[in-house]
Amino acid sequence: MTLPPPLTALTDLDAQLAASGYAVLDAASLARLAGVAVADFEAWRGCWDALPPDPHLRDGGRYRRRRHGCFVVTPGSSGAIARLQPVPHRAHWQPVEYNALHGGIERWFEPLEPAMSEDAAWARLLIALADRATRLRGDGAGDAPWHVEAHPFRIDTTDGIGRPTPEGAHRDGVDLVAVLLVGRQRVKGGETRVFDARGPQGMRFTLTEPWSVLLLDDERVVHETTPIQPASANEPGHRDTLVLTFRRGGFQGPA
Repeated sequence: MTLPPPLTALTDLDAQLAASGYAVLDAASLARLAGVAVADFEAWRGCWDALPPDPHLRDGGRYRRRRHGCFVVTPGSSGAIARLQPVPHRAHWQPVEYNALHGGIERWFEPLEPAMSEDAAWARLLIALADRATRLRGDGAGDAPWHVEAHPFRIDTTDGIGRPTPEGAHRDGVDLVAVLLVGRQRVKGGETRVFDARGPQGMRFTLTEPWSVLLLDDERVVHETTPIQPASANEPGHRDTLVLTFRRGGFQGPA
């Protein structure tokens, strides 16, 4: 039995994020936020079938496939529309304080496929979420660019179990995290857990609707997703997600 996510109405999004540090939107609400159709998201689905294996898993697993891309969202001035710019391909890096398993090393992944990263709907999605990050921070964030990292993941059950967050409950060292569920195929588990970083309060639920999204104020909450297992012993399955992070002040990198 899975617990449904506590959905937030789009009109209440900013208030929910400010009050609780997290919010969940269904697919239709995310599409409205970005000014696109859900079908525009669906056009990217084939990109998850071409994800290469993650070569950096330190637990010896073979369950994760991924790509990586970086962008900068520059807010518009005097009412102008914000701009999304890709940046030269770079390594993904996190300090050990945020990722005890994989922190402190430069991890290079294959770049995003142009079918996704060059799509007009992609730019609209990232700009819309960057605007929400600006609303969340408020304190002078209106003129600051947002440094965005995009991570399409596939976690599979080829070896019997797949771990969406092998590092455990964690923060990412950014301002806003968006976890989009792309799809679940023949798996059980994969429960999302969100905890207040300063106390015992928490929520647990399972994202099941394709293109629904969990938004997290990374300064206030920690999060994790429980392992997945095949729903049937004879049929391996997988769970696909798109993780987008938004950070002021630059991309994370070694000093």
